[in-house]
Amino acid sequence: MTQVLVLPGYENSGPGHWQTLWERENPRYRRVEQRDWSFPQAGEWTAALHEAVTATSGQVALVAHSLGCITVARWAAEHPGTARDLVRAALLVAPADVERLPDLPLGSFTPIPRRALPFRTTVVGSRNDPYMAFERTVEFSGAWGADLVDLGDAGHINADSGLGSWPEGRRLLDDLLT
Repeated sequence: MTQVLVLPGYENSGPGHWQTLWERENPRYRRVEQRDWSFPQAGEWTAALHEAVTATSGQVALVAHSLGCITVARWAAEHPGTARDLVRAALLVAPADVERLPDLPLGSFTPIPRRALPFRTTVVGSRNDPYMAFERTVEFSGAWGADLVDLGDAGHINADSGLGSWPEGRRLLDDLLT
């Protein structure tokens, strides 16, 4: 059975976020914890992901949100063999455009890698996401070799978007794993 690793973004995912709800509802889902959610460092975040992936027996699925998506892309670029061998699929939701968010402490995550991910990937984007213009979501999903799902006007696809446990997202993950 595939272990699901959950990668929240900047400031973590709170109690009403769909990632947190998925973790509560399924024991196969485990959050990749970061030392500092408020002042993230790319090297630390990718190291935590690497440790989580390699500590799991068998393959994993990655479910990332916002800065977690960029962490996945950076980690896969740094560890392509491990990524290819141990990651079955990734659901990347509302990637954060760290190249265009100067007011947030995310500079260590630039530049965003623009190479195909070595595993099956779906990117989910919103047309009114304040942290990534939809055109950039299209650009990155293409560069990553991912399928793109357009959620329309869904904000940052977080707790404020009113998705609850987001059944559509679960279906997208299930589709990736079948």
